[in-house]
Amino acid sequence: MESLQQLSLRFSEISMFPFFDMAHYLSSVLSLREQPGAMEVALRSPIACWFSAMLCCFGGGILSSMLLAEPPAAFLANTTNVFLASACWYLIFYYPRNMFYKCCSFLPLRLMLAGMKEVTRTWKIVNGVLHANSRFSNAWIIMIAIGWVRGAGGGLISNFEQLVRGVWKPESNELLKMSYPVKVALIGAVLFTLQQTQHLPVSRHSLMLMYSTFLVVTKVTMMLTHSTTSPFAPFEAVLGRMLFGLEQASENIKSDTCTSSNGTGQASKPLIHECNDSPATSDAIERESSTVTRERQTKKAD
Repeated sequence: MESLQQLSLRFSEISMFPFFDMAHYLSSVLSLREQPGAMEVALRSPIACWFSAMLCCFGGGILSSMLLAEPPAAFLANTTNVFLASACWYLIFYYPRNMFYKCCSFLPLRLMLAGMKEVTRTWKIVNGVLHANSRFSNAWIIMIAIGWVRGAGGGLISNFEQLVRGVWKPESNELLKMSYPVKVALIGAVLFTLQQTQHLPVSRHSLMLMYSTFLVVTKVTMMLTHSTTSPFAPFEAVLGRMLFGLEQASENIKSDTCTSSNGTGQASKPLIHECNDSPATSDAIERESSTVTRERQTKKAD
């Protein structure tokens, strides 16, 4: 037990610069390059591509600065990190014959980079909670919000990042459909806020070790199994039914849609297919519609 305490204490003293920060930048830029149309933007407008990469790398700092009424461009003051992120961006997008990108895409190295990035997520959440607490002592909501955006800034700012590349997808808003990193960052912000306000009986360095271990193991497992399902999905389904009645609400919406389409004489074709899932029913409706049309044409001819 004592050795575990010492391990967690030493783990909490690890410096993120330069290796963990570089892994975060490489992993973020790799994900950006694999977005549809990213290479076309890089060849057409390198400045837009660079700005988009900086948003992915420093999105959490930008959002947290805006929420705390601090200069959003404050991240540029850390010249060393900006140059390091810019070097990662250039090597991944413009290295001859894509050799650097192919090297970073090698699965064992990609797994190591992803694991190191998850460790930096823990540090960002902790620093966000502590920074918010220094500005607004024991303000729970502010501490959770700043820790959340620090840990998942790249995802929360994704709509603006896409807009820089000329892509506008409001339906991909993280608040409408949260991805796993955004969910786990929110949970982490809540846990570290509870620990900071002494409502969670565990030391900060122990919580950092446990949370980082969970992040790394889960991320590596999802990458190896090519899974896109959040590990929180079963709990979300249960809580959604208990607290918000999500399944019942979706069924009511579907039944209301079917009722309105059946009650209207000129229901649109997509609604008919949505409410009548059976192919036989759809064929029957189409035959009935064609029969009615032929009868009308015969009456007009008479």
